[in-house]
Amino acid sequence: MDKVSAPVRSANMAKIRSKDTVPEKLVRSALHRAGLRFKLHDANLPGKPDIVLPSKQACIFVHGCFWHGCPNCSTGSRRVGSNRYYWEPKLARNKARDIDTINWLRLGGWRVFVIWECEVRGRRVQDIIRALRRLPVENS
Repeated sequence: MDKVSAPVRSANMAKIRSKDTVPEKLVRSALHRAGLRFKLHDANLPGKPDIVLPSKQACIFVHGCFWHGCPNCSTGSRRVGSNRYYWEPKLARNKARDIDTINWLRLGGWRVFVIWECEVRGRRVQDIIRALRRLPVENS
């Protein structure tokens, strides 16, 4: 049973953003400070990656731990408390779609990086920046 009423839950869910989230903004800020330039949410690519670096033929997804099932933290493995018949299949579809999207991008020659929400304030972002800097610039 949910601890809050349906209208309150609906209002809370409506506040959850799909793009321009705080973790995404932190990653973008770190990339910009590192001198890397990028495009946002390119609708021409499968899955509309959060960050696209065309010159490096690379894209970055900044995944929310709960919504995409982070394997590294307890938030990603947390079970939903209410309406399980809806949420469990939905979260499973999210994970399957993520795998398909990454595979499609890689088949298209893109380098794909995933940063989990729980990793944003850690070393992972800096590791990806170092990897991106080492990539050659692609001629398009």
